[in-house]
Amino acid sequence: MTFIAHPQSLSFETPLRLRSGAQLARYDLAYETYGTLNADKSNAVLVCHALNASHHVAGRYEGQARSEGWWDNMIGPGKPVDTNRFFVIGINNLGSCFGSTGPMQTDPATGQVYGADFPVVTVEDWVQAQALLLDRLGIRQLAAVLGGSLGGMQALSWALQFPDRLRHCVAVATAPNLNAENIAFNEVARRAIVTDPDFHGGHFYAHGVVPQRGLRIARMIGHITYLSDDVMNTKFGRQLRERLEPALGAGETAGTGQGDYRYSTQDIEFQIESYLRHQGEKFSSYFDANTYLLITRALDYFDPARAHGGDLRAALAVAQAKFLVISFTTDWRFSPARSREIVKALLDNRRRVSYAEIDAPHGHDAFLLEDLRYMNVMRAYFDRIHQELQTPVPVTLAEAAA
Repeated sequence: MTFIAHPQSLSFETPLRLRSGAQLARYDLAYETYGTLNADKSNAVLVCHALNASHHVAGRYEGQARSEGWWDNMIGPGKPVDTNRFFVIGINNLGSCFGSTGPMQTDPATGQVYGADFPVVTVEDWVQAQALLLDRLGIRQLAAVLGGSLGGMQALSWALQFPDRLRHCVAVATAPNLNAENIAFNEVARRAIVTDPDFHGGHFYAHGVVPQRGLRIARMIGHITYLSDDVMNTKFGRQLRERLEPALGAGETAGTGQGDYRYSTQDIEFQIESYLRHQGEKFSSYFDANTYLLITRALDYFDPARAHGGDLRAALAVAQAKFLVISFTTDWRFSPARSREIVKALLDNRRRVSYAEIDAPHGHDAFLLEDLRYMNVMRAYFDRIHQELQTPVPVTLAEAAA
């Protein structure tokens, strides 16, 4: 069942100091809520979004076809995160292009669009801003913080920055930091954008253009990393886009086997080429280039163990929440080995952890799809959270985690 979602926004006039040392004098945060907050405000679940998503987590917009939220299969009445039980909140991150203050908005200090001058933001900055929005809603403690991919990093950061403000942390298809290969993919995507002639040093708005070519390539690179080899081969293989007539060159004769392809450097011949170009074209029509640069940098910078000499166990020692960690066997961008690092560090700290490694063929994108085993794990865990809400809250969260 899909319901009607209603976007909202809150303005903040108190400056927000960022980890970089810069500050936002004022800013807006776009958000949506689903379900009903109970009397003691204990049933709130915060959902943190990934790279190209937003606060529109579930439901659809009235009068807009194909406007379902990006996790609508997971969240809603009767779904694994049941909005008949929980008050679910989605918040759009700072620096985004979907309603919260970001590069496309006007800098009040200059009266000009921020563009490339928007300050660097980190996962920790996003979590700080989310906490301030929850303060405005009167929510002191969350039943759970839930996120996948980059959203999972935010969920982990919540457990470290505000350990007494969440009872459960649900981190899906994520990692405690990016490995060198992931940083490399992000850098290639960023270079595609900044070397686009229409980028103009990030101030392309003033020129009335958009670096679409760079955005297309960045998205194509991203999609390659989101899918598994099995899915690519099953879905596309070496299929041609259409039945091609032999393209005979000079001196070739039919039946030699040499005229099966056009051998063109320009045409889209294979199905996988068509798919990637379609995804790139679509992405470049709605996503902001400066936002892409900001968010991928935030991904690169996230590393809570860095302040502890690389010791993840020491970094997670402050956490008090109970944890559910989920990974997918074919996810090579955030592999199960990275999730197991998190699980081991939590167990070393004697924290309560549930771990599920789902044998799914879909690669990193699996966290967005409706795999029955995955959905059942999530449903069972949130059923347990709901049951906890029916019993008296322990004196301290440390007791709950014991």
